[in-house]
Parts: sequence; C-alpha cells; structure tokens
Amino acid sequence: MVTFIGTKEMQTHLRQVRLETAITRMAEMIREDYLRWSSFDKSARVANHSEIGVIELMPISDGKNYSFKYVNGHPKNTQAGLLTVTAFGVLADVATGYPRLLSELTLTTAIRTAATSALAARYMARPDSRSMALIGNGAQSEFQAIAFHTMLGIQELRVFDVDPAAMDKLVRNLSAYPALRVIRARSVAEAVKGADIVTTVTADKTNAVILTAEMIESGMHINGVGGDCPGKTELDAGILQNARVVVEYEPQSRIEGELQQMPADFQVTELWQVLNGDAMGRENAHQVTVFDSVGFALEDFSAMRYLEKYVVQKNSPVLDLIPEMLNPKDLFGMGMNGTIASTQSPVSFAAPAVPIHAVHA
Repeated sequence: MVTFIGTKEMQTHLRQVRLETAITRMAEMIREDYLRWSSFDKSARVANHSEIGVIELMPISDGKNYSFKYVNGHPKNTQAGLLTVTAFGVLADVATGYPRLLSELTLTTAIRTAATSALAARYMARPDSRSMALIGNGAQSEFQAIAFHTMLGIQELRVFDVDPAAMDKLVRNLSAYPALRVIRARSVAEAVKGADIVTTVTADKTNAVILTAEMIESGMHINGVGGDCPGKTELDAGILQNARVVVEYEPQSRIEGELQQMPADFQVTELWQVLNGDAMGRENAHQVTVFDSVGFALEDFSAMRYLEKYVVQKNSPVLDLIPEMLNPKDLFGMGMNGTIASTQSPVSFAAPAVPIHAVHA
C-alpha cells in the first residue's frame, strides 16, 4: 500500500495550519536540503515540448530517498477552464525502489515556488525592502504575495496584469490580509517604479520583455519566476548584464531560464552557494540582484518531505498500487488467482550459486 495525499488532504491541512505557516515551514525544509547540495544526484528535468505547452519529469535522489514530479505548463488551458500548471509526485525508498508516498503537487508546487522565492530574497533583497511589484496575477500570484509579506515583511504590493479580471481576483483574495496594502497599477512601468522587489510570474510561452532595463532602479531585487522553459523569458537581457544573477541549478537554468539569453560564459551563482555562505547574494545596497528561478527538483523533494512530515496522518488514504505478496517470484499466481499470498514459501534473497537470466520490464 502507498500513502496518498490528494487535493482534499492539502485543503484540510491548510485550513488547520494556515498558508503562512506552510510557506515558512516549506522554506526551511528547502533551505535544509540546499545546505546538503553535494548529497544529491542531480540532473536537469526531462521535458517534452509542443507548440502549446510542455510536460516535464523532475527526478532527484539523496541516496536514501528518491522523488520525481510530473508537471505540465499549458498557458492556453485557462481558455478551456483548465489550470495552466498541474502536477503530482512520488517519494520512494532507494533501498527497495518501493514508492511510499504519491501526492498531488499542483497546490503544493505553488507553495514551494513561493517559499523558494522568498527564501532567496532573504539573502538577495535589501533588508529594508517593504514594497514589491507583482507582474502577472494568475494562479501563482497570491502565494508569492503572501510569502513575501510573511517572510520579508512586504507591506505594499503594486499589482498589474494585462487581464483586469486577474487583478480583480488577486485584490479580492488578498483582502484577507489587511496589513498588506494592495495597489492596482495601470502598467508594468507604473507598478515597478520605486519598488524594492519586482516579481514577474507571467504564463505565456514566448520570449517576452516584461521588464526593460530602463525600468530597473538601483538596489532592486528581481524575482524572475515566469521564464521557466526554452523560448520563454520575461527580462530584457540588459538587466542580466548589469546584475548579480543567482540560479537554482546552472545546467538547467542555461536551457530554461532568463539565462538562455546570455552567452555560455556569463557568470552566475547557484543558490546553494549563497545559502551556505560560500557566496554573497548581494554585495552592496546599490547592486541590482536577479533570482532566475525556473523550479528545481530538489525543491519538490523538500516539498514531498514536508508532506510526509506535516500532512500524512494515520488515517491518510492509501492506494493499492504495489502488490503485497508472500512469494515475490509468483506474480503470475497472484495475478491469475486474485490472492495476495502464494502457498509457496518465501524465497531467500541469498545470491544464487549460478547466474539466473531474467527479462526485466
């Protein structure tokens, strides 16, 4: 049996602990895992692209636990009443290969993305940052706003989206946070002017220029979230040229992030180096900093750990996903007879005296 955490279980959890607590706890677990960077077997995600979207698999292991996330990104889905991004994930034991947790990761990914953004900003934004511009007011926007309000003390939020209904939705949802002043801007430039932090989280799969170099002011921190696949960017390349750029996993960011616009020798710093003190997130108050965030499998690994620690309960649902067998070599008997256990005694795991050749599916 495999434990299952679905959308309903996550909704119940968030009603019990509140989103602010979940984001803060998630950020700490992400920080813990980044601090043991060398323990992980890392790779860029595997992506299958089409003209209208992408489907990706994001695997990682620390030698004891293995996780992967299935995630899609289809910006036009909202026109059909569907989510742009959906996801699910698996956490498994490396020793046996057996999965022990299958979970929704659509809601959880939104939490982990916001937690990662705010975590990076703690090290990269100026400590006195109190205002943020939020460009793109879709499904991720509330999570970003609440994360920065909770973890960095952001008090003023300037919001803009080309879709007025998206802004209406964001303003309505954030009305539950009276200490956060939300201002509707009439343009990107108006939202960005005078902001300490700028977060871009747009969805269109295109090489867009949401922020131009002329909009950027001394000391700004830019949290670039939306540019997360080949051919999809949000920032003018000139912004990167004049900024300190931090990424999650450089080989992946070179392909998918804002970094894809830059030459191969353009210097960046990885987030783990900043978190463990090997590098500075910000060198002075006047420096422009950019967190080029594309989402990395380590963060999903942390998210699955979070679910197992805080969400899984004794009465959590379980799935009959893996056969329970007394004789693990008698899969045929189990399948044909419809019984869990075979009458044959269990087989020892001792090495055979002569090689046994088997066909593996």
